[in-house]
Amino acid sequence: MSFKEIYHNKWVPRIFYKKHDGGKDSGVTGYMLIEWKKFFSIGILHFKKGSREAYHNHAFNAVTWWLIGKVTEVQVNKIEKDFSPSIKPKLTNRSCFHKVVAHCDTWAITFRGPWTDTWNELRKEEVVITLTHGRKILK
Repeated sequence: MSFKEIYHNKWVPRIFYKKHDGGKDSGVTGYMLIEWKKFFSIGILHFKKGSREAYHNHAFNAVTWWLIGKVTEVQVNKIEKDFSPSIKPKLTNRSCFHKVVAHCDTWAITFRGPWTDTWNELRKEEVVITLTHGRKILK
């Protein structure tokens, strides 16, 4: 098994690291306290103002508390919902196909459940692609 395969292996926990959350084109930086894809992840997220164009779902369910700032979740069916700091968390089901638009620099803490092996993105070309660990394209 190569280092890259070990690095993205869902069986191996990773602690205290920084990553592009959603890939290098994402304006979201994840400061991961722990990412153990087989079981759970906890991270602090920094959303830069704006959004990347790809709608997506997730490989995990998540509970997120917005700490600073404001975002709008835009679902693929054009339903929009605003989020800002609150006691009530945002629940994101892995089947939710959306994108998040930050109105300003925004910070959140997220608790994520176990990862499935695949998730999807809808890119500008209106093509749905399936991704797996390491953002490897399957189809």
